[in-house]
Amino acid sequence: MQKTENCRREQTSDRRPIAVFAHHQGRGHANRIMAIAQHLPAERPLVIMTADPSQFDGLGRGADIVGLPNMIGAPSRSAALHDQPTPTTMHCVPLGVEEMRAHMARIAETLHRYDPALFLIDVSAEIALLSRIMSVPAVSIRMHGDRGDAGHLAGYEASVAMLAPFDERLEQSDYPGTLRRRTFYTGGLCTTRDPILMKEDAREKLGLDPDRPVTLVIAGGGGSGTPYAPLTVAARAEPDTLWLIAGPVHREGHETDFGNLVELGWIDNLTEYLSAADRVVASAGDNTVHEIARAAKPFLCVPEWRYFDEQRAKARELERLGAAVFRETWPAAIPAWTEALAQTDALDPTSVAALQDENAARDAAFWLEEQANRLWDIS
Repeated sequence: MQKTENCRREQTSDRRPIAVFAHHQGRGHANRIMAIAQHLPAERPLVIMTADPSQFDGLGRGADIVGLPNMIGAPSRSAALHDQPTPTTMHCVPLGVEEMRAHMARIAETLHRYDPALFLIDVSAEIALLSRIMSVPAVSIRMHGDRGDAGHLAGYEASVAMLAPFDERLEQSDYPGTLRRRTFYTGGLCTTRDPILMKEDAREKLGLDPDRPVTLVIAGGGGSGTPYAPLTVAARAEPDTLWLIAGPVHREGHETDFGNLVELGWIDNLTEYLSAADRVVASAGDNTVHEIARAAKPFLCVPEWRYFDEQRAKARELERLGAAVFRETWPAAIPAWTEALAQTDALDPTSVAALQDENAARDAAFWLEEQANRLWDIS
């Protein structure tokens, strides 16, 4: 009888899907999920819930994509509902929002219909709580920042484990040991797979002077873009250096353009420019950091504003490890740029390179499969 029960459980459990929630703000969450999904066993069904299904075009493997109503910015239906205080154990739960009720209902309906072996959440503390209430084992993606509040801790405690898509050496010292022991560190997970080129080959391909110093600025896509004015000061500080800006910049109207400061705009060959650069100036976005690590370039990190101080927290850890020079704000004068760039050039690029792991996505997928099997008693 026991053998029959075990066989029946194995036959049904190993067909349970892994379900995923992917936040649709920016492409980072979707790209991370797609990188991991490539390494899940082909026989493991996959269900992805997202408010922007188009982000999963070209996933490369079978999956059921469940579109969620977009609840971001949706209004409450009365002033009194809007004014109700937020519980300390949650972050974004306004009352009377039709889109939110529909969003959460579709997640609950999907969990009920598919009965997943595991629910990977990238990211939402509230959805981790919903998963626990639905009696579905959740794994929460970890991010840096000031996340010791009741809401984050509740989400972590409601999860069976956490997955941190970064090297354990980048962990914050204030992260509780009890939760650290329940966290799987994948190593630095870079979703970019374009090949790194030799500097000389990259410059020849891009038509860049092989002997001229080149600094690549990776402008953030958040908000209105990276401020252009500080970069004009950098161009004056190093007139012989070619400053290349990849991504959007924000102008205030008073800036002076310089011939050695070139805007590339959005580009689809960032890895080639990383390969060609002598140093990189960028934010502390997850994939940005790991792209720089993959290219092994000296890194001046100027974090962007993010909820819970995510990027500043990560930048501090990068500086602690000697993997980057950290500046709270953009240098505003030539001496400040000169000092920051000299410190950047003195870095050992192997320190940042060590924080990226080519097998991180694969290891994450293998670990998720192990958790699904462990939780459902499959050997």
